[in-house]
Amino acid sequence: MLRDLFTKNTKTPKKRKYATIPSEHMRQDVPEGIMTKCKKCKKIMYTKELNKNLKVCLNCGYHHQMTAPERIESLIDSGTFVEYDKDMTSENPLGFPDYLEKLEKDREKTNLSEAIVTGEGDIEGIKVVVAVMDSHFRMGSMGSVVGEKITRAIEKAKEMHVPFLIFTASGGARMQEGVLSLMQMAKTSAALKMFSDEGGLIISIMTHPTTGGVSASFASLGDYNLAEPGALIGFAGRRIIEQTIREELPEDFQTSEFLLKHGQLDGVIDRHDLKETLTTILDIHVAGGDIEW
Repeated sequence: MLRDLFTKNTKTPKKRKYATIPSEHMRQDVPEGIMTKCKKCKKIMYTKELNKNLKVCLNCGYHHQMTAPERIESLIDSGTFVEYDKDMTSENPLGFPDYLEKLEKDREKTNLSEAIVTGEGDIEGIKVVVAVMDSHFRMGSMGSVVGEKITRAIEKAKEMHVPFLIFTASGGARMQEGVLSLMQMAKTSAALKMFSDEGGLIISIMTHPTTGGVSASFASLGDYNLAEPGALIGFAGRRIIEQTIREELPEDFQTSEFLLKHGQLDGVIDRHDLKETLTTILDIHVAGGDIEW
């Protein structure tokens, strides 16, 4: 028996099987969008399973970007959401080449009229006004319509005496509208100040990415400033800052975790825990009678 263990195996080894590249015909048989590769860990998973998990990677926990309708569906009580200003669309005040054509393409692609959805609804029975940015539309860039819809939503929350929640996801101010887009920083900030002076509750939830003029205005003006894990949050780009200060920045610079560590956020909340967290905050301030209008 021992001799057998040390005797060279004279049997012909089995041929090792290797995965083959699927033929073009086989690729065509797989429906587009059925699988999704995680941007962080590169694991491939069924898109249906990822969507069921609120677009959080089942392997590494990476938070993939949600659309505005997906976000609303995950948080607002079923059947309670009423959208505001749905048909409001951008013009081309500066005559920027191909701007209107690009907007139309994004409308067809996302089924949204602009890079934000605003409206009212209930979270566990508590009435709120929400504004949800969508990075799938022009990278969530802030133009005059985005700023106007946010301002109107804030004013509606003040009128109804209910909390205002905003989910940010943006590359910053929209260059095709020039100074008109930059003006929205001041307009939305002023609206939030007036709302706050009336005793209104503001909850800002920053998602990936929240950058540029959006991060420097309404995104950072909440009574509670929260963020999703791993979200990029900042004004200028990493390379620009390093060139300006001539120093190498930390690896996790401008992530939500870095901002929390340095006191610029109140919490980094996993998407699965967000509704419960928001409900707790609303219970304390609204159901608990803390807010006086």
